[in-house]
Amino acid sequence: MVLLAAAVCTKAGKAIVSRQFVEMTRTRIEGLLAAFPKLMNTGKQHTFVETESVRYVYQPMEKLYMVLITTKNSNILEDLETLRLFSRVIPEYCRALEENEISEHCFDLIFAFDEIVALGYRENVNLAQIRTFTEMDSHEEKVFRAVRETQEREAKAEMRRKAKELQQARRDAERQGKKAPGFGGFGSSAMSGGSTAAMITETIIETDKPKVAPAPARPSGPSKALKLGAKGKEVDNFVDKLKSEGETIMSSNMGKRISEATKVHAPPINMESVHMKIEEKITLTCGRDGGLQNMELHGMIMLRISDDKFGRIRLHVENEDKKGVQLQTHPNVDKKLFTAESLIGLKNPEKSFPVNSDVGVLKWRLQTTEESFIPLTINCWPSESGNGCDVNIEYELQEDNLELNDVVITIPLPSGVGAPVIGEIDGEYRHDSRRNTLEWCLPVIDAKNKSGSLEFSIPGQPNDFFPVQVSFISKKNYCNIQVTKVTQVDGNSPVRFSTETTFLVDKYEIL
Repeated sequence: MVLLAAAVCTKAGKAIVSRQFVEMTRTRIEGLLAAFPKLMNTGKQHTFVETESVRYVYQPMEKLYMVLITTKNSNILEDLETLRLFSRVIPEYCRALEENEISEHCFDLIFAFDEIVALGYRENVNLAQIRTFTEMDSHEEKVFRAVRETQEREAKAEMRRKAKELQQARRDAERQGKKAPGFGGFGSSAMSGGSTAAMITETIIETDKPKVAPAPARPSGPSKALKLGAKGKEVDNFVDKLKSEGETIMSSNMGKRISEATKVHAPPINMESVHMKIEEKITLTCGRDGGLQNMELHGMIMLRISDDKFGRIRLHVENEDKKGVQLQTHPNVDKKLFTAESLIGLKNPEKSFPVNSDVGVLKWRLQTTEESFIPLTINCWPSESGNGCDVNIEYELQEDNLELNDVVITIPLPSGVGAPVIGEIDGEYRHDSRRNTLEWCLPVIDAKNKSGSLEFSIPGQPNDFFPVQVSFISKKNYCNIQVTKVTQVDGNSPVRFSTETTFLVDKYEIL
């Protein structure tokens, strides 16, 4: 068998990707592919067509053709077997059999083609081996990277140690009002060396300790006593070492510009002097045939006060939960006041809440096996077919008051069988061939978008598609517990406050 070229082309004969295994000009291969559609006889069921010089072996793929161009004396049975392997490789790298998707992954396909055929002859490989070869996973490379990272960490630690020594020497010189000692022969004849060393030292110290107290006032004296002096060989070597280890050396003005740009583009956070963070985390395990094995939810209200005058306050809690959550207040909170009036205040009204620290004032817990409490039900139904499994999976939101954002439903897939063939889908999907998973992505699930489904086909067994994992985030909490009002202890006057609510997934699995 002598394989001249392997190509993916349109039905009009336009080449999208073509890999030649012998010496052929571009004009020659384009002419052969352009003539290919005109040679096919639609009245016959053949998968090959011949001319005086070459043979085309092809397989239709939706709107495209996978075409092998061989010599006329090659073995047609081997040609067909090679064609099948080429056709299975393409869905491994392309989610859709479309022209733009093929063009986007053209280099991945060419590398895979080279693993199948070498110098016109078929290699004895299968799909799993091709995937392994193209990933080029090398143990020696991992060892090299680990050694390199260790060297970088050691160099950075040494860099910080030397930077602290320079900083300490400069401070000692400032306190004594003397000229800073010369390290390795750099004196005080030039200004550039001193500014460079000072800039390096300040940058490293600020990176190690982000929050530094303001320096004390410097003693009056000659300005030369505050400079390290001229640049010598040791400073040159030190800076070169920093650059070789990947550290970025920048001036203080550039650092200021970067910090100002970050402040401009950072999203505004509306936090009042009294700010509350309400956070809930859910852990849920369901069976694939229905039935809630366990559901546990933990919630907490964190209070943060940034102004002393709002230290003596009370929180008015509105609890409309009907699921039977267990509430527990902080030991310093007046439990009788909370039970009688749903107010969170300190046992001693004369004391104040801590300032500039997060304090948990109320927490709750819900544990149940009641199926009606499941916020989002997932039904995964794999059924065996002639060439594998047809998988139908659907979701339904049971809590209409919730709005789930960034929902990702992760379905495991069998390894070594390529990409799934998607039938119908609500939302989008991502196929991770390295982890062998299919991620069903839905930006929002709410009362207007309560249910959806996904259908796909792939070789495998029904047990291959479990456990299904779910992740999401919500700005509405599951248990309807909110702080509606904040008042002063004296005078009962209202206080402005802000609230941040988050509902997260700790573990959500269908086994």
